[in-house]
Parts: sequence; structure tokens; C-alpha cells
Amino acid sequence: MTKVDQSMSNNTRHLTGMHSALRRLALPTLLALAGLCAGGPAGAAGERPVAQGVIAVPAALAAPAAAAPAPAFPVEPAAPVAPPAPVLTNGLVRVPDGRLLAPDIARIVTRGELVVAMLKVDTPPFFFFDDAGQWTGLEVGLAQSLAKELGVKLRFNREAGTFNAVVDLLANGQADLAISKLSRTLARTQTIAFSDAYLTLNHSLILNRVKFAQLSHGRPLPEVIRNFNGSIGVIAKSSFADYARTNFPHAKVQEFPTWNEVLVALHKGEIVSAYRDEFEVKRVLKADPTVSLVLRTVTLKDLEDTLGIGVAVTDTTLLAYVNQFLAQRTEKLDIQKVLQALDR
Repeated sequence: MTKVDQSMSNNTRHLTGMHSALRRLALPTLLALAGLCAGGPAGAAGERPVAQGVIAVPAALAAPAAAAPAPAFPVEPAAPVAPPAPVLTNGLVRVPDGRLLAPDIARIVTRGELVVAMLKVDTPPFFFFDDAGQWTGLEVGLAQSLAKELGVKLRFNREAGTFNAVVDLLANGQADLAISKLSRTLARTQTIAFSDAYLTLNHSLILNRVKFAQLSHGRPLPEVIRNFNGSIGVIAKSSFADYARTNFPHAKVQEFPTWNEVLVALHKGEIVSAYRDEFEVKRVLKADPTVSLVLRTVTLKDLEDTLGIGVAVTDTTLLAYVNQFLAQRTEKLDIQKVLQALDR
């Protein structure tokens, strides 16, 4: 019978017990480390939670910092992100002066500046540089009054070369408002919102007398206009380009880059008529009464062109503010006041 060394047996059992204990301790530790590398149970592998979202990192970099290799080039630290203005539970924002404002108003007040989109082509008496080099006009004054009510500075964005491009500036977030003799049209209200009208003008045609006589063949004026099938000149990408196709479906609509080019074509007899609002048409005769020898005008009393202030579709409180501002104005604009402003 083989004799077993009792001390050896005891040592063996002791070592076996220590090995089992180490295994029991190591398993939770390994699992915990694996959880850290995987981003924790709430995150996906290769991601780490941050204050305002999740930064995705390659799986190879999702290891403890001590094991990561040194970068091959210096890495600039990320620029600190400015925290957004705190929105309270009732939807208002507390601005630096302590007031509680709607987010769209708070954006302007916090910035300290109202940005207004306006056509880059001067359009007296709405917006233009006067003889003294001063930026002025009916709509410039409107914008200045709005900025004053908000208690902020005023800046104009005049990058737009067409009226529709003014709408685009607003829609793309490059302005807070659009004040630029903008007609309120169905096409534009798919992109931006409009305030109540601050000026209503009738539609009007200027006719080349000779060309119109050739077209009418002695028919009464209302009949010819109602079924107009001649050529109509309009400014490209303007509200009247849309109006012409809607109101004169049988006419040949010709677009020109500027109103002056429309008028030149009309004088030359290249088009039968020019189409715009009554102010611009009357302005032509006011500037040179002798043109009535070769041109005649027709005001379309049943068609109105309403001008409004453009507001982003998301800025509902700003829209309400602008409407209230317009309602409280004591001086209302009409065609006569606009024509009088032209003489100043």
C-alpha cells in the first residue's frame, strides 16, 4: 500500500482552493473591463456618451487610454460648444436682461441684431440711397421701427438679385425678416410665412399703342384685355411673372432681367404690354408725361397685389409680433402716399 504524504495533500488542496478563488475574483473584473470597453450596457460598441449626444469612435480606439498608441500627428482639442439658451418648461427663454421671451424673439434679442433681407437693386421710394448718400425709404423706415421696438441694432442682407432670391435668403435662415416690396403669392407661402398686408396695390398694364391697336382690330378694350393673347413683358422671377401666367393664360409671357429692360422692349414694340403693380406703372408716366403719346395704361381693379413682411415658417411668435406692430401703426400706406414719397 502506497503511503500518501499528508502535508503534500494539504498543500495541494490549499493551492486548488486559492486557484478557484482567483478565478471567481477575475471573472467579474474581466466582465467589468469588457463593459467599459464596450461603452457600458446602455451604449453601442465603439461609442461613448457625451453631454449633447454620442461621439462614435472606431472600435480599435475604444480601449483604455493607457493602451492607445500615440497619434502620428498632434491633435487639436475640440473647440468648446456654446450651450444653447435655456428653454424653460413653459417654452420661454430667459435672456441676459432677465426677461422671458419666446425662442424666436429671444434669438434676435440675445444676438442684439435684427437681420432683414432686402433686394440689392434700389427701389425708390421703398429702399434706396438718397442724394446725400443716406440709406432711406418707406420700407427702410419700417425695418428701423421694428428694430427699435425690439431694442436691437439693424442689419440688411442685400445679397439677393431677384425678389424670389430675397425669399430664399429668409427661407435659408440668412435673415430674420424679408422686407423688400414682396408680393404675397401662393408660391412663396409654400416656403415662408407672410404678415398682414401693409400696402395693397392694383395690377396694371402698360400698352404700346400701335402694337395694341394691331392686336385689338377695333374690339373694345375690356374684351381684348379679358382674352389677351399678345405678348406681356415681366421681370424674371418676380410675382408678376407668376401673375401673368395665371391671369393671362393665352398670352406670351416674356421675362426680362430688370424693369428697365421691360420698358425698353415695350417702347421698341418688341412686346405689346408690360405688367406690374399700379405704382410702378404710374411712376413711369410721372417720370415722363410725354410717354403717354406712345403708351397707355390700364389699371385692373379686380386684381390686387398685397405686400407683406416675410417671416420664417417656424417663427410663429415673431410673425404675431410683426402683425401686432403693423396693426398699431398710425400711418397706413396707400398708393397716393407712396407716390408722394417719390417726390421727396
